[in-house]
Amino acid sequence: MKENKAQISAEYLFFTGVMILIIMMGIAFVYSQQELNIAMSAARSGVNDGMVSSSSGIYPKQTYNDYSKSKSDLLIPYSVEIVNISYSEIGFDNAFGKKKIQFKVYATASKDFSKKQKDSIGDRINYNLRKSIAISFNSTSSTNKLYNPVFSPHYVFTTANVKWV
Repeated sequence: MKENKAQISAEYLFFTGVMILIIMMGIAFVYSQQELNIAMSAARSGVNDGMVSSSSGIYPKQTYNDYSKSKSDLLIPYSVEIVNISYSEIGFDNAFGKKKIQFKVYATASKDFSKKQKDSIGDRINYNLRKSIAISFNSTSSTNKLYNPVFSPHYVFTTANVKWV
């Protein structure tokens, strides 16, 4: 009498192995996209923080002192509207061994400011954008006091000058 023992077919083993491989590759892709989604969410939050602090005239003491001497118009609350926030991959950064992502903010102001004043407002917005990303990825200790550049596990983030439209 022959005993019936269950055997797994080679096709089933092959199918299972391929499925595990596909799932692992999918997880890597989703993780990469999740990292960019976290960065974009942090960027939006940071831009809003920068916009609110600039619009309400709330500055750190040193910045306030600098502005009171040369840019007193910026101490008066004004309205800034964010039109768009985007990012683009600009290649691989060999210095850090990561892909480089650059954020660009498009904004408009309700008052006519000089180029120098717009640059100051834009710097405040970009600073808060980078700071928010650094906090999100817990990488504040691996960047400088201006949070430029900011790091995540797979990316290095920078900002372009705010584009005024």
